[in-house]
Amino acid sequence: MEYDAVIVGGGACGLMCAAQAGLLGKRTLLLEKNDKVGAKILISGGGRCNYTNLHTDIHNFVSENPNFLHAVFSQWTVDDTIQFFQSFGNIIGQEKTLGQLFPQSNKAKDIVGVFTKLMYETQQDIWLQAEVKTIAQDGDAYTLTVLHEGATRHIRSDKVVIASGGLPIAKLGASDFALRTARKFDLRVVDTAPALVPLTITGKDADWYASLAGNAVFSRVANKQISFEENILFTHWGLSGPAILQISSYWKAGEVFTINLLPHFDVQDLIKQERAAGGRRTVSQLLQAHFTRKMVDALGKFLPIDLKIASLSKADAKLIWDTIHHFEVKPAGDKGYDKAEVMRGGVATDELQAKTLESKKHKGLYFGGEAVDVTGWLGGYNFQWAWASGYAIAQDL
Repeated sequence: MEYDAVIVGGGACGLMCAAQAGLLGKRTLLLEKNDKVGAKILISGGGRCNYTNLHTDIHNFVSENPNFLHAVFSQWTVDDTIQFFQSFGNIIGQEKTLGQLFPQSNKAKDIVGVFTKLMYETQQDIWLQAEVKTIAQDGDAYTLTVLHEGATRHIRSDKVVIASGGLPIAKLGASDFALRTARKFDLRVVDTAPALVPLTITGKDADWYASLAGNAVFSRVANKQISFEENILFTHWGLSGPAILQISSYWKAGEVFTINLLPHFDVQDLIKQERAAGGRRTVSQLLQAHFTRKMVDALGKFLPIDLKIASLSKADAKLIWDTIHHFEVKPAGDKGYDKAEVMRGGVATDELQAKTLESKKHKGLYFGGEAVDVTGWLGGYNFQWAWASGYAIAQDL
C-alpha cells in the first residue's frame, strides 16, 4: 500500500493529523504502540477530557520561542477545535473554571471516537501494537522498521510525522522515541523535564507538610517569572493542586517560590479591623475565619496564634503578614514523569518550519505535539497545541 505519510503515535496530535489528512483526500498509516489509540486522551481530566481552553494564547505556553506558535495557531484556532468536534462528533463543549472546555457528556472516549470514526470513513490505516524500532533516511524517502504482530516489517514513505509524545506516562506507552529520532537526525533538543507535576518536600519541614495532607487552600503561587491563583493541595510528600502544577513548569531544582495563602485579603487590614473592635480575639480566632482549624494549628509552628490581637507587637504583625502572604517554599524535587501531565522541552522550534512543522534539515520529516519544545499550562492548552500542530502538518502532507 502506498501512503502519503506514515504517522508515528496515535495520541492527540497524530490522530488529528491523520483525520485532517483524510479529509484532504490523502492516505496515511498511523502506527500506535498501545492496543488502542488516544490512551492519554482517555485518562485526561479524570476521564472527562478538558479538550481546549477558551483563553488560549501564546502566553499560556512555555518554550524557548513562544512566538513560534503564531504560525500554527493562526491556522487552527480554539473556534476551529470547537466546531470540529461539534461537526464530526456532535460534541458540545461546556466551560468549567478558567476557560476550560469539557464535552457535555463528560466522556473522553467521545473525543477519541470522533477520530476513529473519521479515519474509518476516510480510509486511513491504523496498526495497533506497532512499535517503531528505527527510522532511516534513504534518499528522498524514509524507511521505518516496525515490530507488528510478531513480525518485523519495513515501511517506506516520503513523509514521516513524529507524534509519539513525550516522556510522561510510561505505563501508557510513553518513551523517548521522538527525542532519540530528533537527535539521530541531528536536530537540537531543548533539555527536558517533567512539567505540570507535583513537587516534593524533604528535610526538616517534611513532617509539617505531611501533617496537612488533604488540606486545600486557594492561594497565589509565584516566582520571579509568573504567578498563578488556584488551589494548592498539601500531600504526604509535599505539594500538589492546580497552582502547584502550574508553577512546576517554571520551576527548576534549587529554586524558591512563594505562596500567598490569602491572596484576596490583607492580614494587616484584618488586624487593624480587629484592633478597632477591641482586639480581644486571638490570632488563631482571626485566622479561623479564612482557614481550616488544622491549617491554623499548623501555622502555629511559625506564628503566635494564641496571642490576642491587642497584644501583638509590630514585629509580630510583620511575621504574620510575611508568613501568610509570602510563605517561602524550596521543593526538594518533583514526582517525576509518571506523575507529570506533560514534558517540558523537546525538539527545538528553530529546527522546524513554523507553518508546517517540517524539519528544516530533512525534507519530509515532521514533529508535532508534545515532542516539540511547546508546553502548555494546565487546563486544555496542551490539547489545543496538539490539535493545531496535527492540523498544520496535515496541510503539508
